[in-house]
Amino acid sequence: MGARGTVVLDNAIAAYYERVQAALDHVAAGRHDPPEGFSPGPRLPPLTERLRAFLSVSGLAATDLGTYHGTRLFLLDLMRNPGTRTTKTFASLVIVARAAHHVRGTGEPLMLLTPSSANKATALRDAVRRALDCGLVTRDELRIACVVPEGSAAKVWRTALADDPELRRRNPVLVHAGSGAAVKALASEGAARHAAAIERLTGVRVWHTLDLDNYRAADIVRACFEHAHLPRPAGGTRWHAHAVSSAFGLLGHHLGTVLLGEGAGRPSGYLLVQHLATPDMVLDLHHGTAPAYRHDPATGLYAQDGDPRFPAVTHDPAEVLDPTFYTRSPATAPAMSGLIRAHGGDGLVVSRHECLGRYDQVRALVAPAGIVLPADPGRLREWSLVMAVTGTLLAVERGLVEADEVVVHGSGSYTADDFTPLPPAARQPVAGPGDVGAALRAAARQETA
Repeated sequence: MGARGTVVLDNAIAAYYERVQAALDHVAAGRHDPPEGFSPGPRLPPLTERLRAFLSVSGLAATDLGTYHGTRLFLLDLMRNPGTRTTKTFASLVIVARAAHHVRGTGEPLMLLTPSSANKATALRDAVRRALDCGLVTRDELRIACVVPEGSAAKVWRTALADDPELRRRNPVLVHAGSGAAVKALASEGAARHAAAIERLTGVRVWHTLDLDNYRAADIVRACFEHAHLPRPAGGTRWHAHAVSSAFGLLGHHLGTVLLGEGAGRPSGYLLVQHLATPDMVLDLHHGTAPAYRHDPATGLYAQDGDPRFPAVTHDPAEVLDPTFYTRSPATAPAMSGLIRAHGGDGLVVSRHECLGRYDQVRALVAPAGIVLPADPGRLREWSLVMAVTGTLLAVERGLVEADEVVVHGSGSYTADDFTPLPPAARQPVAGPGDVGAALRAAARQETA
């Protein structure tokens, strides 16, 4: 890649299909305990033209953004599916492909079940819709139920799964008034309590898909693409920056470098970018606590100058910059901290005030990659990209980056103009596991409503 150049790969999963299958086999063989509940196994279907069409939205691109204070920056665009605008597309396509293979091989219909702050739900629903449209499965053979927090339900995208009355019944979005942690517990408990009865009554098997390995295996395509199209200079060091909640994507990237072996060169460092509501991975990395902020009555802002890894200024020391990032104390934090301590990297927390202060700079920086941020940041509905770029710029300025290059993972960015929110009529309120079980049973029924 030359200076300020862009390289595009239109169908990454198809291009690296054998490597994705090898990754699925690798993580399955490496598990000490089988996954809880039903899993269809790691096998993908044969790569037919129909399947290629299904996978065609798994595009990747990388753009050289030039140097910033002596550090060369690249943007890895993981948002090229117009039906989601997030990186959750990659794992969702692989999950649904595995489900379709199981259905075709056994005749057993499946229902996917996932908790989500919004983007996983949108991406899995988009993948199920694509599987129906491409003829990989029928509406009787595959469906999906999502459990989302009320606070982020408006981020779930409206599609044919909501507009067609029968598809809406078979593919419910269940909305809970509690926290993100409560949503995860609801989905897990709902599957544990009710999956066996649903299978006995309807023949539909329930697959609770929120498992790190389901995501890691798909996200190896980032490392494969990097190895093929972003070779680092001899002797140079590279970090990868990512706005994270649980860092599934970076753990997938690392798995990809491991599977590539010596050809991938030395392992990369990782820069974790989080927001003030959920800074747990940054705190785990540094065995720390969040700094104390002091209120300035003259400006109404809060400030601190004791920790360069936290915002110098914020509107609220506990602000929710984006409800997508909702995981507290993620189970992946020790593994991610271990990788950073072994191979380099750091963590940084950003505030809305900082992101807005850098917004025009970020907007201009990503424009050569073909990414158009709205002139009005109030139109933005997904802040992952802006968070990641802002955090990278601040980390470089504060002397936290000890690498020659940083690859910023553009994991999500969409505006109010990119989608129509799921209508209220397509959201089913649930209060507890019993409600989840009832909704799953209704969705699994074969007769039309």
